[in-house]
Amino acid sequence: MIKAAMKTDIGLVRSNNEDCVCSPADGVFIVADGMGGPAAGEVASRIAAESALDVLKKEPVSIDALNDIFTSANERILEYAGEHTECNGMGTTMTVLAVLQDNRYLWAHVGDSRIYRLHAGELSQVTRDDSYVEELVEKGEITHEEARNHPRKNMLTRAVGVEKSLKAESSSSEYEAGDIFLLSSDGLTNMVTDDDIQDILSDDSTPDEKVDRLIKMALDAGGRDNISVIVVDTDA
Repeated sequence: MIKAAMKTDIGLVRSNNEDCVCSPADGVFIVADGMGGPAAGEVASRIAAESALDVLKKEPVSIDALNDIFTSANERILEYAGEHTECNGMGTTMTVLAVLQDNRYLWAHVGDSRIYRLHAGELSQVTRDDSYVEELVEKGEITHEEARNHPRKNMLTRAVGVEKSLKAESSSSEYEAGDIFLLSSDGLTNMVTDDDIQDILSDDSTPDEKVDRLIKMALDAGGRDNISVIVVDTDA
């Protein structure tokens, strides 16, 4: 039996919240971080969430369904932007996790929102950031610590609703009862270290308490962006 908690916070600097968090079906969780200006970013992340809801009304949860969510969201955002010139250039990250009862989890991802998995007390990042600085890290040109403070750390290499053709990265694996998953926008991970995330996810607090503590930590660090967090406990 799983238990989840989710919350999004505007942060301390932004005047609006372009993030969206939702659970469009049992065991399915989404974080989307919109971009393209105060109005457009909110629209893009909302369209992404609505696309997921519509797809999962018609299809059972599977890798194909998760990929269909991204295809639908990409088409809808492009169509909306074409009809509303004030939204030209908008897009969104989107990260989708499905935790199934047969001890499998599925995920699909575009952008720099993330999924983490806490297993046996060790935190690992499930997704790979689609970002300029991640490419530099993979090339060995900068370290992970240097990437945290790089002036171009927010430059995405892929987003939903930007190009006509989009294929999400997706995969499936097995989890063990007691594993904890975290989905978050970069408003958390740019402000809070992986070590701090691991410490909070590892304690005995409830998912709601973990979410609140993670958001508070990001706010205490400056809250420079919208902060979205979903915690999924597989042994609640």
